Amino acid sequence: MTKLLMFNSLDDEVDVIKNWQASHPDIVIDTNKETLTPETVDLVKGYDGLLIQQDNLIDDPKVYQKLHSFGIKQISLRTTGYETIDLKEAAANDLTITNVPAYSPRSVSELVLAHTMWLLRHLNVAAQRESHNDFTWDNLQAHEIHELTVGIIGAGKIGSEVARVFKALGANIIASDPIHRPELNSVLTYVDQQTVFEQADIVTMHTPLLSSTYHMVDEAAFKAMKPSAIFINASRGAVADTPALLAALKNKDIAAAGIDTIENEANIFSKDFSHKDQPNSWLNELLSLDNATVSPHIGFYTDIAVKNMVEISLEDALRIIAGKHGQHEIGLPEK
Repeated sequence: MTKLLMFNSLDDEVDVIKNWQASHPDIVIDTNKETLTPETVDLVKGYDGLLIQQDNLIDDPKVYQKLHSFGIKQISLRTTGYETIDLKEAAANDLTITNVPAYSPRSVSELVLAHTMWLLRHLNVAAQRESHNDFTWDNLQAHEIHELTVGIIGAGKIGSEVARVFKALGANIIASDPIHRPELNSVLTYVDQQTVFEQADIVTMHTPLLSSTYHMVDEAAFKAMKPSAIFINASRGAVADTPALLAALKNKDIAAAGIDTIENEANIFSKDFSHKDQPNSWLNELLSLDNATVSPHIGFYTDIAVKNMVEISLEDALRIIAGKHGQHEIGLPEK
């Protein structure tokens, strides 16, 4: 009987597991609320594989060495991003890493649309006024989406779905991506990154976090945008330089921002700070602005996405444990 351990499980994921196990009675899956760290890695002893979902970097070699000593062959991420993993240490300890590259592109695209429409229709301003019984119309006149150009940085699985959603509403779509997909030619026009920054009325980020994308949107990028531009980030917090974003919002270099992810969000998003101070000063500053909306990294968080994240990561884990290749393996550096 195969035994798996799932770290940092959500209650919704546990429900998915129960349904999945009904047709896989030979698989034991235990769950906990812990993140994988040097202090918790011993919990894996006695299991055949593990699944994780966490924001904090696993950078201590002892974690990978202990997993190897326990006979573990893989780490299955229930996420798209894999920047939490030290790929060199994983390779050195014969650990195969898998992710879920497309749990539900639609889920993220719908949240991007929600942030965009909330800001485009000035609902953030209206809501603030209404909290003081002010129902005036001053400065609430809005543009219609079909008048505007949506610029996408990263037109992969999620970015292309964002393009389709806005295209269906009549917007003009431009996108910057190193890979040009012919099947998207009827949906968008490929341009360079600078053109997106300069021409788009809505700039939305859909890139992984790599050394090449770290702070891709910096002070110069924000200054290149239209003063009327709306900036959306539902990818990774560090693709945008947060102090530069805050300055752009305060100085009106851009009109507004919808943020689902921010730098240093680990151990904040998904946690309750209603009775204590949260430690991210940038987040506090962003929340104080009337031209920004913030959601706690929930772009992925729909019923379909959660189901796919759990089931795809489970299937990959079981394939690797059985000596096969996982369908979503991350390329590792040579030892």
